Amino acid sequence: MNDVRRRTVLAAAGGTAIAGKAATARAQAPPAPTSDAPRPGPESGPYETRIRALMARMTIDEKLGQLQQFAWTGDTGPGGGQTAAAEKAARRGRLGSVLNIYGARTTNTLQRMAVEKSRLGIPLIFGLDVIHGMWTTFPIPLGQAAAFDPAVAVWDAEVSAREARSNGVHWAFSPMMDVTHEPRWGRIAEGDGEDPYLAATLAAAKTRGYQGDDLRSRHRLAACAKHMIAYGGVEGGRDYNTVDVSEARLRNFYLPPFRAALDAGVATVMASFNTVSGVPAHGYRHALTEILKEEWGFRGFVVSDYNGVQEMIVHGYAADRSDAARLAFNAGIDMEMASTTINEYGKRLLRGGQITTDRLDDAVARILRLKFRLGLFEHPYADEDTAIAGPTKASRAAAREAAARTMVLLKNEKSTLPLDRSGSIAVVGPFADSTDLRGSWAGTWADAFRPVTVLDAVKDAAPKASVSHVEGVDASGRNTRGIARAASAARATDVTVVVVGEAATLSGEAAVRSELGLPGHQERLITAIADTGAPFVVVLLSGRPLTMGGWLDRTPAVLQAWHPGIEGGNAIADVLFGTVNPGGKLPVTFPRTVGQIPIYYNHENTGRPYDRSNHYTSKYLDLAYGPQFPFGHGLSYTTFDIGEPRLSVSRVRAEALRKGDTVEVAVAVRNTGRRKGDEVVQLYIRDPVASIVQPVRRLSGFRRVSLGAGKATTVRFRLSAEELGFWTQDPHGRFLLQKGEIRVFAGNSSLAKGGRTLTII
Repeated sequence: MNDVRRRTVLAAAGGTAIAGKAATARAQAPPAPTSDAPRPGPESGPYETRIRALMARMTIDEKLGQLQQFAWTGDTGPGGGQTAAAEKAARRGRLGSVLNIYGARTTNTLQRMAVEKSRLGIPLIFGLDVIHGMWTTFPIPLGQAAAFDPAVAVWDAEVSAREARSNGVHWAFSPMMDVTHEPRWGRIAEGDGEDPYLAATLAAAKTRGYQGDDLRSRHRLAACAKHMIAYGGVEGGRDYNTVDVSEARLRNFYLPPFRAALDAGVATVMASFNTVSGVPAHGYRHALTEILKEEWGFRGFVVSDYNGVQEMIVHGYAADRSDAARLAFNAGIDMEMASTTINEYGKRLLRGGQITTDRLDDAVARILRLKFRLGLFEHPYADEDTAIAGPTKASRAAAREAAARTMVLLKNEKSTLPLDRSGSIAVVGPFADSTDLRGSWAGTWADAFRPVTVLDAVKDAAPKASVSHVEGVDASGRNTRGIARAASAARATDVTVVVVGEAATLSGEAAVRSELGLPGHQERLITAIADTGAPFVVVLLSGRPLTMGGWLDRTPAVLQAWHPGIEGGNAIADVLFGTVNPGGKLPVTFPRTVGQIPIYYNHENTGRPYDRSNHYTSKYLDLAYGPQFPFGHGLSYTTFDIGEPRLSVSRVRAEALRKGDTVEVAVAVRNTGRRKGDEVVQLYIRDPVASIVQPVRRLSGFRRVSLGAGKATTVRFRLSAEELGFWTQDPHGRFLLQKGEIRVFAGNSSLAKGGRTLTII
């Protein structure tokens, strides 16, 4: 990617060149204690006069129609497409939106039915699951989080917006910002991992990447913050499941990314499938209305998830479909996806006084407001002559650079990596020559574009090498007949690259795993290669943390590559051969075994924290203490020295912080090796004594820096009340900044040891 392009995306990301509180363009986590300050009312917006005039002409049926979203022929949930119903409703002016539709000609055909055939000509908004790319697939969001670089999220969003908007799509159901401590949950692949600060930073960056400064632009999409709320806390990691959460945990852990997206201007919010302390999220008024719309002043609209309103009946919360409509609408759902309860029962509920005209008008105004912001009343159709039909050279270059920045070097004994480009190389394993690199939300629309395989990329990167290939074992791990041939290939070559992991279908929505090891007998392949005594490395593809068992100890080098997207093979080869020095870090803790879950860095201390000399402390009898790899871990082909943090003051008044003062933290970092490389300087704080027990560590700033051999720089962060305080159990939202000592740590993972004490007086 050229320097001009890179400067543009870095400026848009707002968090790579400037760290911590100094990144003024980036919303911080958690929200400031002044987050309930009033915002401008609807009457102050630029389109309100036109909205009121249009609504004055609308019938009740037309208003209710704006609240309905139908699914096109694509299938992302029970029931499949609603194409015929969508066409009929569009002609009658009783439809607000359609999802799963794309292609300039296809969207224009349906849009003309709404604009040219209906009484009022209100355009439709078309939504699509553009999660990590459209034609050009980028790494999965969990992988993007591993870059610890907001620019990567921006690259994805900008490329996605151009491709999708040119094909008639106006709205992406992204970013997904569900913080989670549960790697069994398949949708961890779609989010940013276990830390609210990191997730908030990336949510804001991706929102800006999609939306830019003007949604009327033919290169921008409306973003959707999802899923509200606490979806990442589902019991057992099972999708659509139960969550029991305190107000403090809700506000300190789950809500900060949503507030960050809101402050970045996110256009819409999507409700989640889970229950929240006994109430289905689609009926959880406390989050959807009291916090989101009233406390935070959100002026966009809330969309349900697929059939989520109707499923409140199955939850045991709504008596029937009419009751589900009443509960969801009064809770704050403005548009209903797929199910039709609000549209069908809205008039009856209005007549019975169970919903109000004011609430109906509020929901309709929110939806119309976005249509005006998108410029759909002036330009409802896509330009069929300029529609982007596939990945371009530039978009592939962006995807390749992004993927390389997400790679995490987990282990590298005796500098096994990078590899020599000469000699002989065996590339083995179920994903060695596989195109299954795009990830769980690539979408069927991207099927026409073949990802670059690892095998092809290795051949291209090492043209003078003799490259052989044996699958060894299939992706399911059942067919093991090729393991012996793979071992023979390893004996006959200078080095073997073993590419293993989980297929894309094993992560994502409804893809929960009870075991997190390599599927089937893939581990046998690694063991067989290790038994040869020949040099080898493992490339690990996955949508989540995997447990590694005994094979890790026998493997000299492991590269975590996630599901890296259309240019994934090239990006992996770039790292394997040292064209790119890996600089990614883990955005989620890797457990030793499933029985250790949940395990995460930002845990509470307990009254008896682990002590190897004391039997009666918190531990497992049959497992070593701590994770396999901690949050923030990641190696490089060079080495770095990170100094202890230096504070601008050692004591600061609480009142000064409440009024906006900050404490500067300076951290010196030096490349002590012989190669240029990237390091992520990470800042953590700990509040050891508080009225509500605080985590042992909280990420409060990070910056990815690139340094030549022997070069040094100083990274500066700002700590404000936002980072130093916390939310209480008060349901009305109470933020506390308490006096006392705060420990400040800096390093290259959550195990950072260098620390200083800041005293709040």
